[in-house]
Amino acid sequence: MRGGARRSQDGREARESCLVGLIGSGVGPSLSPALHQREADRHGLRCLYRLIDIDPLGIGPQGVGELVRAAARLGFDGLNITHPCKQTVIEHLDGLSEDAALLGAVNTVVFGEDGRAIGHNTDWSGFARSFARGLPDAPTGEIVLLGAGGAGAAVAHALLTVGADRLTLADTDPARAAGLAGTLATRFGAARVRTVPPEGLPAAVDRADGLVHATPTGMAAHPGLPLPAGLLRAGLWVAEVVYRPLETPLLAAARAAGCRTLDGGGMAVFQAADAFRLFTGREPDATRMLTDLSELLELPAGG
Repeated sequence: MRGGARRSQDGREARESCLVGLIGSGVGPSLSPALHQREADRHGLRCLYRLIDIDPLGIGPQGVGELVRAAARLGFDGLNITHPCKQTVIEHLDGLSEDAALLGAVNTVVFGEDGRAIGHNTDWSGFARSFARGLPDAPTGEIVLLGAGGAGAAVAHALLTVGADRLTLADTDPARAAGLAGTLATRFGAARVRTVPPEGLPAAVDRADGLVHATPTGMAAHPGLPLPAGLLRAGLWVAEVVYRPLETPLLAAARAAGCRTLDGGGMAVFQAADAFRLFTGREPDATRMLTDLSELLELPAGG
C-alpha cells in the first residue's frame, strides 16, 4: 500500500507517510516542500517532498510524462505540477478530476493503489479562497487577466465562479487566449469572456475594476513587469499569482500607483492545503499554513 495508510473518520484513506514532489522549471526557490512537510509534522505524518527541476535535467515541458512515469515506478504518492508543465502533463495521465478536465490544466497528480495517475487542479480553488480573504469587497464588473496558460486558466475559472461580470484575457499567444476563452464561454457564457490583442491592453485596463497577473514574470528567473507601469492607476485593484518574491515588481508599482493589491501568498497556501488533502487524506489547517508561509519568507534564502 503506497505510503502506508489507514482510514480516516470520513472513510477516506489517510496515509501514515507520503512521498511527493514538484515538477517544473526553476523550482529551486519553491516553498512547497516546507509547507507540506510542516503540516505533515503536525499530523504526525512522515512526508518527503522532492523538487524535480526540468531545467538541469535538460527536459522540456513535453518530457514531463517521462518524469510522471518514473515517479509512479518509484512509489511516489503524488506530484505537484507547475510552469510550464500544467497543460502538457495531461496527455500522460490516466484520468482527470472534473475541474482539471474543465480547465485543461493540472497542478496536482495523485497516484492510486492501482498505479493510475489522476490529475487535479487546486490552483483555481486556491485563488478563489485567497481572493475572498484578501479582497472581499473588490468590484468584479470588469477584470483583465494577464496570462492564459495553466495558472491563467485556473484563475479565470475562479474569477468567473465567484461572480466576475466580464473577464478580458490577454496573452502573448493570441491563439492560447482564444482557446481558453472558448472553453470558458461554454461553461460561463460567451458574454462574460473576451480576448484582447496586446495593442488593446491599455484600453482594457483603463476600463477595468481589477487586474490579475498569471504569468511567471516577476519571479527570480523571470524578472520584470508584465505590462507598462503607466497603465496602473488608483481605483484599480491588482492581484498576483507569483509568491516568490512576495513583493513582485508589479505589486510594488501597483502600490506606488495607489492600487489595492493581493499578493500570491494566499493562493500558494490554499492550493497547497487542497493538494495536501489529496495526497494524504488528512484535513490541513490552512490558517497554520499561512503562518508557516510568513515565517518561511522571513528566513534567509536557502534557510
